[in-house]
Amino acid sequence: MYLFLLSSHVKADWLEEAKQLNFIGDHVKVEKLIRPLAEQENAEAQWMLGLMYEDGRGVTRDYHQAVQWYQSAAVQGHAEAQLALGLMYAKAYGVALDYLETVKWLRLAAEQGNQEALFRLGDMHLRGKGVTQDYQEAMKWLHVLATKGIPAGQFKLGLVYEGGPGVTQDKVRAHLWFYLAEREGIRAAKKARIRVAKDMKPQQIIEAEQMAKRCQKSKYQDCD
Repeated sequence: MYLFLLSSHVKADWLEEAKQLNFIGDHVKVEKLIRPLAEQENAEAQWMLGLMYEDGRGVTRDYHQAVQWYQSAAVQGHAEAQLALGLMYAKAYGVALDYLETVKWLRLAAEQGNQEALFRLGDMHLRGKGVTQDYQEAMKWLHVLATKGIPAGQFKLGLVYEGGPGVTQDKVRAHLWFYLAEREGIRAAKKARIRVAKDMKPQQIIEAEQMAKRCQKSKYQDCD
């Protein structure tokens, strides 16, 4: 047990050193540090090595190798690797274009709360890109993202409520999410909030702002 714990600490130290080297751009040393860990089935190291092969940092760019390392980490439940693998299928990098695989891996990452996976999954269903257009499914993933306090998700959700494609148009909720996104720094959200307010009654605007403040105060637990 002691040897196992020691090994785990050493691996953690190596990974931390690799991340620091990666930050300063010493990718050759990063590769030397993480490859042994990746070969020992360390998911974090496998994901990092996949990124290096995808971007051609410290190694010759090789999408096939990137996919293999992402796959190894993804099947272990590594959310970032699941996201990366899904995007490889979407871009046909190292694999044939396959949106079913894209959605499969994005969904697994989204279920772990990965923000980019949540956004991309919602957007794919919203636009019907690679999947059957499904506004309710899109709303589900975007709502999860928005209630995590992610401004991009809040803005996108506001647009859906404003336009009402496939869902009941709701100006109050559109204003609510634009209001929150605006306060998190999304410039376009201010214009959107003003735009939607033109078609609202004063009482509706007051209601939307009260809902937004309650939502924010409850840390996005009470937003409806």
